Parts: sequence; C-alpha cells; structure tokens
Amino acid sequence: VKRKPPIDKTEWDAFFDENGLLAKSRDFICVNILERVQTPRPCPGTGGHGWEGGRHGVWRGPFGRHPRGPVTSHPSPAPQGLHPFVRTEAWKFLTGYYSWQSSKDERLTVDSTRRKNYEALCEMYEKIQPLLENLHRNFIETRNNIAYDIQKLYDKDHLGNVLIDKKRLEKILLLSYVCNTQAEYQQGFHEMVMLFQLMVEHDHETFWLFQFFLQKTEHSCVINIGVGKNLDVLNNLIDFLDPVFAEHLRGKGAGTVQSLFPWFCLCFQRAFKSFEDVWRLWEVLLTGKPCRNFQVLVAYSMLQMVREQVLQESMLSNDIILACNNLIDLDADMLISAACLVYADLIQRDVSYPDYLS
Repeated sequence: VKRKPPIDKTEWDAFFDENGLLAKSRDFICVNILERVQTPRPCPGTGGHGWEGGRHGVWRGPFGRHPRGPVTSHPSPAPQGLHPFVRTEAWKFLTGYYSWQSSKDERLTVDSTRRKNYEALCEMYEKIQPLLENLHRNFIETRNNIAYDIQKLYDKDHLGNVLIDKKRLEKILLLSYVCNTQAEYQQGFHEMVMLFQLMVEHDHETFWLFQFFLQKTEHSCVINIGVGKNLDVLNNLIDFLDPVFAEHLRGKGAGTVQSLFPWFCLCFQRAFKSFEDVWRLWEVLLTGKPCRNFQVLVAYSMLQMVREQVLQESMLSNDIILACNNLIDLDADMLISAACLVYADLIQRDVSYPDYLS
C-alpha cells in the first residue's frame, strides 16, 4: 500500500468549498491527520541526550542544556500529519479557535474579534497589575518564576538568529496566569507557549491557541486537573494489559508511575528530537482520534520501551525513573503507531474501557 504524504496546502484547500465552508466532515479530516503516519522505524535515541529546537535547536545533555550545531549524522524524514504550510490554519480548527462550520469571511471576523479581545485583556492587565502586586503574594512569586524560566530558554538558532521574543513570551504567560484561573502557571508552560509562538505570527494567536489547546486536551497537562487522572488511568492500563510488569511496578518499582508526571505536564515535549515531532503528537491529541486522552496510551507505549530492561535487571524505582527520563530523541510517528497498536489491542479484547478513553 502506498503511503500518503503529509496533508499539504492543495489537499487542505480541497477540504473546503469556494466559500471556505467545510466540504468534508470533521471526522474525515481528523482521521486523515492521524493516519498520515510515517513508516515506523527504530527509535534512535534512548541514551540520555536529545534535541530541542529542531535541526538547529538546543542539545539537552545529562547536565543541562547548551547550544549545538545542526544534526547531520542520522538524517530522518520529517514527521507526517500536517504539512508545515497548513499547520497554523489547521490548528485553529483543531483547537476550536475557528468553528468547523465557519465560512472564510466568518473566520476573518473571528480572528479580528480574537485580536480585539486579546488587546482588551492586555489593557485590563496593565490596569490591575499594581493591585495584583500589592494584594496577591502569589502574583509576584509567579511573575518571578516565569521570568526565571524564560531566562533559561535558549532563543537563538545555530547562526545566532533570534527564534523567539522573550518579552512577548513573558507577557503572554503572565496574561494567561491572570486570566486562566484553572490552569494558572506551572513550570514547563513557558516551553509549551514558546512552541505556539514559533508556529504563529501574532501574539493574540499564540495566547488563544494555548488557551484552546488546554481546553481541547481537557487540561490533561495541568497538575491540579488532569495529570493525576492520567497517572491513575495509566496504572489501570498497566494492570490490565501487562500484569507481570504491573506486579514489578507495585513491588521494587513502587512509586514509579506517579513519578512520571513530567511526561504529562509537558505533553511529552522533552521526549522528542524536534519541534516538528512535538507538533505532530499534539495535533493527533487535538483530533481526539483514535480515542479521548490518547496521551495515556502514549505514556504506556513509552513505558513498554524500558519494560524488558526493567524486568531483566530487576530495577528499583529510581533506576526505572532514570531509564524513563532517558527516553528522549524519540520519533513521533513511531510513538503514535505504537500507541495506536495499544488501542487496537484494547478493541480486540472487546474491553469496556473507562469512559475516560472513549
């Protein structure tokens, strides 16, 4: 069977009629995004080092991060799914920024409204900032945390060109913290919002896409909302699909699964070798295909990568966590394929799995 290429501009435009109204169903498009999976290949990097920032990104070594030149030794095809030329527009539909039922003219109006609403929120923030500084100790602490986190970000490519505007990023994160009382701010949001800033041109797009992303993924990356639920379902999944591994994780590996919360908090961002891979997984999560909360099946698939080593060496919890932390430089398509196989296994067993995965 001939593998289909990523969804490019020509194919994307064909999903709509001359007025910009959807000519195909939402499900048709979402299934197509999911199924544009690169042929799985062996995972190249589980040895403790990884890339941030694409081909000219930031090398993450065992003792921190520092800039490094482009990858040349192991070239690999870009992830499938959406072509970069259509990703920005497609994500506006996938997140809910645009309605799937909207016309081209209606989307222009929506974008204008989003921009005006963002500017109004910025004006409101400027007015209440002194009040926040005087009455809310958490505000000053959070503002300092955001500034510290952003300061650590490497913002240039291998040629010294600035990739991100840290001041704009800080402003968006502070506004998100003040306006989104559910999510607030947690460490790692700066890296997530940076990916949205790299994808789109305007600040209002970055702000709203991040807000809609959190909503669409049911706040699954927010510690106080979705992360604990993800970990509980992951535990149940291991118990059901892999009793031998589950027994080890309850014994010598006690506490391991609960320590994997960073996977969910960052939506697996640090597990991949490039931003393209991160975007690829996130867009699949946004489709809701093949099931809700697909991120739990992704985490299960990652655990399976260390399973054999854990059981053979009878690893303790700290060593298992270290092995899991070394699962970086991964390939998004390979991981998506593995997680889809887990889902197929559940279907084949005719499991009445929790509504959480329905």
